[in-house]
Amino acid sequence: MKVDQTMTITKAQKTEFVCVRPKTSKAKNRFANQMDLLHSCRIEKRQDGKMFLASISGKYFFWMNESSDDHWEVIK
Repeated sequence: MKVDQTMTITKAQKTEFVCVRPKTSKAKNRFANQMDLLHSCRIEKRQDGKMFLASISGKYFFWMNESSDDHWEVIK
């Protein structure tokens, strides 16, 4: 009997966080009602000058421009 074993080595990546502040009334509504007024967001993905963010509350996910965004600003 022959047994093949495959080992996959994955590199653990450090989770990135960013603090955001709402600029528009729509963003302020999401910040209060879905983000529980918590500024920190986990960066899920970076692509084409944008970040896909997950709120710490786990209730809200959104794309944000890294350089300049109409609805959100990076703080800290």
